[in-house]
Amino acid sequence: MPDLVVLHYTGMDTAEAAIARLADPASEVSAHYLVDLDGRVVRMVAEEMRAWHAGTASWGGVTDVNSRSIGIEIVNPGRELGYPPFPEPQIAALEALLADILARHAIASERVVGHACVASGRKCDPGEKFDWRRLARRGLSVWLDPEPAEAGLAEAARFQSAARRFGYGAPGSGEWCEPTRAVWRAFLMRFLPFDADAPPHRAGVALLERLATRWPVAPGP
Repeated sequence: MPDLVVLHYTGMDTAEAAIARLADPASEVSAHYLVDLDGRVVRMVAEEMRAWHAGTASWGGVTDVNSRSIGIEIVNPGRELGYPPFPEPQIAALEALLADILARHAIASERVVGHACVASGRKCDPGEKFDWRRLARRGLSVWLDPEPAEAGLAEAARFQSAARRFGYGAPGSGEWCEPTRAVWRAFLMRFLPFDADAPPHRAGVALLERLATRWPVAPGP
């Protein structure tokens, strides 16, 4: 039974090109659904079957994400090909699809994540233009607005601890190593998209700590 939904963008010029690649065994990549720009939903793989959409990934200590998740590809050329906004018909169709999946499989809203969440540093989709806040308002994901916090550079160990409690695969080095910075960038794209290129700051860590307290995937500290 799946207990996780992973959202992607296709990163290709057209829906047809993405469908062809996802349907080609030689590509060794697949997803359960594709959502086109006009709201058309294409079922690519049956939900009870494993799709190869996450690759090397982890969430909450689970490293075989493909076996635990439903993958949804959202048609968008992505950051390398202009990265246009996601149109209204597409997001409305995605919301209906997500609502159906979560209800049928009893998947919690905090278990709807992005590809960048589970593969930080390797993937950046669905990126900073994707409206996670809108999904959360409909109970299809989670969101908290930032609150005023002390300014200044964040402590790496504090960030790593909160990231692991929320689900990110952050190391425990206590340093701002590249894998930790990759998690930081993935976190910003999702929860502080207006600040997606910012260096590590305490306000962001405070927000992540609030998220980890409300929706912990792992115990503290």
